[in-house]
Amino acid sequence: MTKTEANAFRKILETRQAELQNANKTQPIEIEATSDELDRIQQATEREYAIASLERNFSRLREVSAALRRLDEGTFGICGNCEEEITPKRLAAVPWAPLCIVCQEAADQERIAPSLEMDESLLAAV
Repeated sequence: MTKTEANAFRKILETRQAELQNANKTQPIEIEATSDELDRIQQATEREYAIASLERNFSRLREVSAALRRLDEGTFGICGNCEEEITPKRLAAVPWAPLCIVCQEAADQERIAPSLEMDESLLAAV
């Protein structure tokens, strides 16, 4: 990766980092007391949505920060698993990607497989 490319990715990542930090500051989670059951349910749903949004933003912020550290260390664009180069097309789509597409797909399959095995064991128990 050239220095120009690395600088371009740094700018993209720093911009994304600032956006995520600002998004986390502007989403207050309020708890209001109401006697109406439907209002309580709606407010609970809105709180759950806001919390999930914050969790996604913080997770993405950690990923972006890790990518910036990899840029500083000189390992940006190298798969953290197989140590092959991550394709420019993947980095253009997901600049904070720590894995090449092959390793990412394998990691995703590993996350899905245990839940499928558990579902099968639950079905066998019925």
